[in-house]
Order: sequence, then structure tokens, then C-alpha cells
Amino acid sequence: MTKNNPLQVRTFDHVTLIVADVEATRNFYVNLLGMEEKPRPAFDFAGAWFEIDTVQIHATIASDLAGLAGWGDRKVKAISRGHHIAFEVDDVDAAHQRVLELGIKVGDGPKTRADGAFQLYIYDPDGHLVELFSSPS
Repeated sequence: MTKNNPLQVRTFDHVTLIVADVEATRNFYVNLLGMEEKPRPAFDFAGAWFEIDTVQIHATIASDLAGLAGWGDRKVKAISRGHHIAFEVDDVDAAHQRVLELGIKVGDGPKTRADGAFQLYIYDPDGHLVELFSSPS
């Protein structure tokens, strides 16, 4: 691979998450995070698509072909350095209070990131790690 002739990707489109329960996943990404559910092609397997701005999450039901739900135990000692997806929110403290009210599992935080942003790590229903952050004022 050479840096003199990059592919020039145009945009980030989606990430696929393998899930055990599409309804629980929908509840988390739509009802908690506020993503919009989008129409999905008529695949021969269950799933759902969610979108924020121009980026989508493609939730695919666990199966022999797709694999197990979640990311599993990856022996991560500092979760902020492991696999995760991140969303910006207006107020991490308010998000933290809402997460606690709903009984969502918190992984770490809220805390200040090295660049001054505030961050909170939570888990979706399948154990995918989700970072919520807000920029410093």
C-alpha cells in the first residue's frame, strides 16, 4: 500500500453490529440515542437500520452466518482504548442521569478526555461499547 495513491473514500457510511434482539437494539438506538430507523432492503434475515446524520448502524440478527451478538470479552483493561462507537451529545452529565434512570450499564465516566471533551461509556443490549461525549464549553 502506498500513501502516494490513496483510494480517496468519499464518506463513512455504516457499521454493522450483530445483535441478539432487534427490538431491544431498536429501543436503545432509536428511543435512547434518538437515531432514526431507516427502511432496509428485503434481506432473508432479520435486522434493522438506524441513521444519524449520514452514518448508519446496520443491526443484523445473530446467526450461524453472521456470528454471535456483541463483541465479547476482548480482555480490554482500558475500555476507551478498545472497540467502541462514539456519538456527540449536548450534555454528558444530562445523558449520564438519563442512562442511570433507565438502568443502562455504564462502563466508565463521566470523565474528561485529554482534549477537554467530557465522555461517558455505556453498553448497548448486546455489550457493544458506546461512547457519548460533549465538547468542552
